[in-house]
Amino acid sequence: MNLAKVIGTVWATQKHPELTGAKLQIVQPMDHLEQNVGSPIVAVDTAGAGPGETVYFVSAREATIPYPADLAPIDAAIVGIVDRIDVFSK
Repeated sequence: MNLAKVIGTVWATQKHPELTGAKLQIVQPMDHLEQNVGSPIVAVDTAGAGPGETVYFVSAREATIPYPADLAPIDAAIVGIVDRIDVFSK
């Protein structure tokens, strides 16, 4: 799983039929120190996240697991909302 911050929403007038009704969010991947990592991506929101929230997401084949459709064309899916991040150092 990966951390990210929701930075926007995708509004699509046409989508793949398997994604009808799916909420698409733009997320900025980040590390445990909340520093941006790479470029923003689009993820299907299965957790009900909103703009500005920290979430965790899965990608690749695992991204379709939380979605009800079997063969939906999904590369990334938000699977949870993060309440807080605790970083401990020695």
